[in-house]
Amino acid sequence: MNIVIHAKNIEITDSLKQAVEEKLGKLDKYFVPDTIVNVTLSVEKERQKIEVTIPVKGSIIRSEQESTDMYVSIDLVEEIIERQLRRYKKKIIDKHQDGGSFRKDYIDHDYMENDDVKIIKTKTFDVMPMYPEDACVQMELLGHSFFAFVNAETDVINIVYKRKDGNYGLLEPEA
Repeated sequence: MNIVIHAKNIEITDSLKQAVEEKLGKLDKYFVPDTIVNVTLSVEKERQKIEVTIPVKGSIIRSEQESTDMYVSIDLVEEIIERQLRRYKKKIIDKHQDGGSFRKDYIDHDYMENDDVKIIKTKTFDVMPMYPEDACVQMELLGHSFFAFVNAETDVINIVYKRKDGNYGLLEPEA
């Protein structure tokens, strides 16, 4: 596995490089030796961010994590990637596909961990026609990060959501 580290607004110190290689090196057991792992470390204001992209046959394993400490971000991203790998492995096995970038012993090994998605609660609610701006106000009043509603202009279900930059986004289905 080849780890390629890029930097934006941060100097890659030996200790940072070592931390990335040590943590992501744990993933080596999953991949064939010529797999390339692209890592980008960046600092935006006080947020320490790491992005990891691993191209695999027919797909991409990717995670992006940020915190106030780069070492914490590195730990988080490694956990997320491992979880994604377990799900991807199930997909490969279920569809009887070739493992491509994955080691044969990883594909053949039966892991007992259960990462299946489980819906544990269902809520029902009245969907009222309203304008997107009103939906944003309703979302804020409820303290949620997203809100589903029927758009009064189009009569279609839309979702408004709070973006990381503090602004709002609107999801509309394509016709």
